[in-house]
Amino acid sequence: MLKTPIGRLAITALAVTVIVTVAVFLLVTWDSDTSTVVDEGVPSDTASAAVVRDNSHRLNTAPDAPVTVVEFLDFECEGCRAAYPMVEELRQRYGDRVEFVLRYFPLPGHFNGERAARAVEAAAQQGSLEPMYRKMFDTQEQWGEQRTPADEVFRGFAEELGLDMAVFDTAYADPATADRVRLDIDDGEALGVMGTPTFFVNGMQIPLQTRSDLSDAIDNALQNTAPTS
Repeated sequence: MLKTPIGRLAITALAVTVIVTVAVFLLVTWDSDTSTVVDEGVPSDTASAAVVRDNSHRLNTAPDAPVTVVEFLDFECEGCRAAYPMVEELRQRYGDRVEFVLRYFPLPGHFNGERAARAVEAAAQQGSLEPMYRKMFDTQEQWGEQRTPADEVFRGFAEELGLDMAVFDTAYADPATADRVRLDIDDGEALGVMGTPTFFVNGMQIPLQTRSDLSDAIDNALQNTAPTS
């Protein structure tokens, strides 16, 4: 049995991940006609952290969008993989009215989660954030939930995307890339993120209990930011 603080943290993180994963799998298969009550969300403590920073990665170009959705995610998390199609659906639905932001939050129980985040960050430095983001979720079953390093797998993804491999290799191994991932983790922990995926809408953490909770929160935010006549 693990009795060290690190061991207890890993067990706790794994338990949270399992709970969130089950919840998200239920959400993405929820009957789309189910009526729901919108939760007003959990206020974030932004005094010690930022939900969005200037260097946070945007999945779309919407600088004037009145609503921002931020997802703290782990590319090895099955719950994040399950939420991925829902996020893509919402991106299509709302277009440039909503900005979607990705923030890294690899969990200690996932052997390749931090490596995957570094690979995405290295690709982002060559302007290929979204292709690598998609690649990670589309292939998660091939490399996820394993106890062997997936460095060569991720390098293969970079080659498939046509990246400059010397630049990619350097960025992937650069401590600054790991620090960039760590910045997102530190913000997430300060904001009370306990598992993945965790969503914020205009700085408000949104608990997901039904499939439509996230879209309802977005609709409410859009309504609240609409100009009054």
